[in-house]
Amino acid sequence: MNSREVDLANKGIRLYESKHRDGDLIDEHHHDIHQVLYALEGEGSIYLNRKNYSFRQDNLAVITPNTSHSIISDSKLTVLVLAFDKDILEESIKQDLLDLFFKTTRFIELNPFDSSNLRQILRQMLYEQSYGDSINYVAIKIYLSELLLKLARSQEQPEIFDANVLRAERLRNYIDTHFYEMISADDLATKLGMSTRHMNTIFKDRYQVTPIQYLTEVRVGLAKKMLVETDKDIASICFEVGFESLSTFYRTFKNSTDISPNKYRNAYKEE
Repeated sequence: MNSREVDLANKGIRLYESKHRDGDLIDEHHHDIHQVLYALEGEGSIYLNRKNYSFRQDNLAVITPNTSHSIISDSKLTVLVLAFDKDILEESIKQDLLDLFFKTTRFIELNPFDSSNLRQILRQMLYEQSYGDSINYVAIKIYLSELLLKLARSQEQPEIFDANVLRAERLRNYIDTHFYEMISADDLATKLGMSTRHMNTIFKDRYQVTPIQYLTEVRVGLAKKMLVETDKDIASICFEVGFESLSTFYRTFKNSTDISPNKYRNAYKEE
């Protein structure tokens, strides 16, 4: 086993593509920095700490310094490599994310939602890296922190063995943590890799409402809490919980509660 150096271009972080042909073998080696290896396409296997894992699209490895690893490709395999020195991170990110959740090397199989989010972050990092100015590397470090946060949260999900229940749980968790975004049923179904009809069926079997109905419940519930517990302007509450217009917010809120946001605030603040 040998040690290989990765040129971080004096910035402490680098994102690059590693291509492997059918049957290629990357000998066992280690680095003195952190690496995130993300399989973009193709299939192979990755050897981490004396254990082999199948390595294919949407599989990922977070490799800590001095961990031995190697890759064997079973077909054309393209890997996106994110190499970084932990010292570029803010102290709280190092302690509360990197050192806590990734103290040792981890192999991760991403679910469709986490994979979609991770791909978007990596695209943003590649875009910033292509310019290479100081402010671009500030952005890259911010995206690295976001990526570590996404990966850490993905590891907190409970182990569920029924495939449809697992999909419904992941979908609910996605809505709980992304309610403020523009979300449509078709977008959610695309992330899950299934039809909108099938998605609605498995979610309703689990929670008795469709995903979009649940999204509305989450948004209205948060709005009710803020109306009573804060003095925020209704327009600010509308924006914060994910509605694009006040008229939509008022209509949705009244459909759910039978009264307007103003009347709800006046009634329950007094109580």
